[in-house]
Amino acid sequence: MNSHSSIPNIASIKDKQFLVTGGAGFIGSHIVAYLLQNGAKQVRVLDNLSTGDKKNLSDFEQNPAFNFILGDITDYQACFDACLNIDGIFHNAALGSVSRSMQDPMATNQANVSGFINMLFAAKNQNVKRVVYASSSSVYGDDVSAEKQEHITGNLLSPYAVSKKTDELYAAVFAKSYDMEIIGLRYFNVYGPKQNPNGAYAAVIPIFISNLLKGDIPSIFGDGTTSRDFTFINNVVYANVLAFSTTNHEAVNQVYNVAYGASTSLNQLFDLVKANLGSNVSPEYKAERKGDIKNSLANISKAKNLLGYKPLVDLNEGMKLTIDWYKHHIS
Repeated sequence: MNSHSSIPNIASIKDKQFLVTGGAGFIGSHIVAYLLQNGAKQVRVLDNLSTGDKKNLSDFEQNPAFNFILGDITDYQACFDACLNIDGIFHNAALGSVSRSMQDPMATNQANVSGFINMLFAAKNQNVKRVVYASSSSVYGDDVSAEKQEHITGNLLSPYAVSKKTDELYAAVFAKSYDMEIIGLRYFNVYGPKQNPNGAYAAVIPIFISNLLKGDIPSIFGDGTTSRDFTFINNVVYANVLAFSTTNHEAVNQVYNVAYGASTSLNQLFDLVKANLGSNVSPEYKAERKGDIKNSLANISKAKNLLGYKPLVDLNEGMKLTIDWYKHHIS
């Protein structure tokens, strides 16, 4: 299990009761781990296990502060019941992946939009103090700015991006209409231990690592100059707990970029993975995928200024920690 020792202990977590939706997933399970390790009174997980894995929660099953509910966010009653006596919600349940949304836009909308509204309305009706939810860098669409800033977005390029932008619109309306505290986090290409390398919609870093560990040839879509702001999981967990904990009135009911703040091309990324594994495999280049953003780099000054966020782990260290985990978990 990955240590979250690089993340400061934030005292306001202690003795609070939390709901983590999608808590059996990659990001959600890391948030669960941090909360339990830092004195939360209860951490409740709501997950339908469609993309999450119960194995991600196996370390916590004997912890009396941990509670798992098998349920779906598209079921309002399940959301309402899960919100009982909760101080804060970390909403990470979603159908991720741009390419999945191109194949099945209705499923993406059902989970990411209808499920999100269910969760917000349940939180309102159960008087939950604050909701922190996962948005996505995909909302920037075809914006050509060198650095993505929260107030400038382009034309959306995929149903997934539309679903996440819609969540942001609903969050703003719920906050205003029902006097709620809701904070959105636009994740940029999160990676780290426990990320699933299998399946049609796996992310690029676990695929590269898994392929090279097995001696398979990885695919790069496009010419490899496509770039992303790869963000280690501990940085994302830190942003989540800062968003829940902030007492800065200006910081509430906002959306923030959550990223490392540096651009890395797929070719550079592949070379880094290859060097760490001592591999001599070369990638296979394939046609670019529809809906993909060409370049993505976050300006993280808003999160720094209002939340006190800073990246805790850089790409080199994050990659070493990630590869070390996969070496022990990929057979």
